[in-house]
Amino acid sequence: MFKYNKSLVYPVNITKKDLRMAKYLITQFGGPNGELSASWRYFSQKFTMPDDKGKALLNDIATEELSHVEMICTMVHQLTKNATIAELEEAGLGAYYTEHGVSLYPQDSVGNPFTAAYFASTGDVIANLSEDMAAEQKARAVYEALINQTKDEDIIGPLLFLRQREIIHFNRFKELYDYYKTKGY
Repeated sequence: MFKYNKSLVYPVNITKKDLRMAKYLITQFGGPNGELSASWRYFSQKFTMPDDKGKALLNDIATEELSHVEMICTMVHQLTKNATIAELEEAGLGAYYTEHGVSLYPQDSVGNPFTAAYFASTGDVIANLSEDMAAEQKARAVYEALINQTKDEDIIGPLLFLRQREIIHFNRFKELYDYYKTKGY
């Protein structure tokens, strides 16, 4: 089903350590509006789509969201590379380090761990697609907030790419939503 290409969908090459930004950015890995939530949401919902068109779209976007998880994790890793324990503690990441070391763990920016409660799968095509559109809009808003919190072009470039993908996903879900509405779902 999957063919793994050993490169990111958009290049990430952050050269300056920024633990503050890493702490904020990790929410797009494991927060309620992050990429992991999106991927699992769409994988879960695809099985109740009424036709192959819907199943294919949700599967394609769910898979792409996993590539976004990889980008976010790469960014957080690069932002924290070679950080000392003192630097991690100063940035408010001391508790994170205690629990996870320098590994990546899905949580939001204030430390709440990822939970499946972040997303819904109702079995109702229209309700699910409405949730999916809202999720993409919320993720877009988070990316815009993250962009506003940095001046580093090495961070802004990937964030702009991810923001644009949220808009494209919203539009694809809206097209499918409109299609199913005309079909009477």
